[in-house]
Amino acid sequence: MKKKVVLAFSGGLDTTYCAKYLSEDLGYELHTAIVNTGGFSKEELADIEKKAYELGVTSHTTLDIIEKYYAECVKYMVYGNILRNNTYPLSVSAERVFQAMAIAEHAKKVGATAVAHGSTGAGNDQVRFDVVFMIMNPGIEIITPIRDMKLSREAEIEYLKKKGVVRDWSKAAYSINVGIWGTSVGGKETLTSDKTLPESAFPTQVTKTGEEEVELEFEKGQLVGLNGKRMKSTDAIVELNKIVAPYGIGRDIHVGDTIIGIKGRVGFEAAAPMVIIKAHHTLEKHTLTKWQMYWKEQLANWYGNFVHEGQFLEPVMRNIETFLEDTQVHVTGKVKVFAAPYRFHVVGIESAHDLMSAKFGKYGEENNAWSGDDVKGFSKIFGNQTMIYHRVNEDVKG
Repeated sequence: MKKKVVLAFSGGLDTTYCAKYLSEDLGYELHTAIVNTGGFSKEELADIEKKAYELGVTSHTTLDIIEKYYAECVKYMVYGNILRNNTYPLSVSAERVFQAMAIAEHAKKVGATAVAHGSTGAGNDQVRFDVVFMIMNPGIEIITPIRDMKLSREAEIEYLKKKGVVRDWSKAAYSINVGIWGTSVGGKETLTSDKTLPESAFPTQVTKTGEEEVELEFEKGQLVGLNGKRMKSTDAIVELNKIVAPYGIGRDIHVGDTIIGIKGRVGFEAAAPMVIIKAHHTLEKHTLTKWQMYWKEQLANWYGNFVHEGQFLEPVMRNIETFLEDTQVHVTGKVKVFAAPYRFHVVGIESAHDLMSAKFGKYGEENNAWSGDDVKGFSKIFGNQTMIYHRVNEDVKG
């Protein structure tokens, strides 16, 4: 019997090469799978399946994990208001880990002795896939033809021609990776430090010219409604993106540290994530204490970094998730957001848990819960240790 291999398959040049190489050159029984984290239409998935079977695979499977991805990762990135380097909502970083996990589970189901992916040796994805496979499938063989043989596009195309696979392999000007939590955009400009992406590079063009107000409803930190209509969170993310992306909102270029130790630059379009994070953060500023906000920020930064570096399965991540979820008990309310071409801002919030309650006072105007003498005594104690420090050290200097 032939040994079985599961290949993470997208239908592009690299994974098409891998399919032929694994089945015909290495003699594996080939099973392909594509993992949908919100980036493919039914038509696109059907076309990828057709291409897989044209290559002679034994089986092809579409693994739809949108709800799992949201429930086990995206919602925690919202709870943590996670933006890597205060810029990037981890659009691709997070979904790659979940794609790897889904492939690993599928390999167990198929009974494969090997898994394969088409990553090169130049990016983060190779590490994310390898780490997950090694943790979830200990001892399984990991095959990476493109990385190991340092293949050029020209060499891959020539190989496929010899195998009778002739397609238009002309490289698109921009590399686009779409998911429910945003879209990455890579091109010649992102390989430099001084150039920006042109308007045409972004998948959603600016077609809205007016302005509007959008109401986001949160329940215990999760987006559960838009403009008065309740819906499940994944549907709300998709619907919000349809509303705000045509304004050109959520576009930027992220510069960061890669897992392999070099600086990387990538463009992205994440209209819904950017609006959701800003709205959620504002609601938290009204409903959480300063120390809840402080420790959330510390742990969320760690959480985001571990997701980015493919360490999602590290046990401490479950501990951080428990903390983050516990902070969301009172993060319930409505947030109004103003949207216009290339910009948005939060108008305000409504919440039964709003700590900016007028019954206790109005900042800078009046107080109802303390007296002037209370503040005098508090100020004296509050600054006492610092006063002692300066007095002691002034005496020493003298």
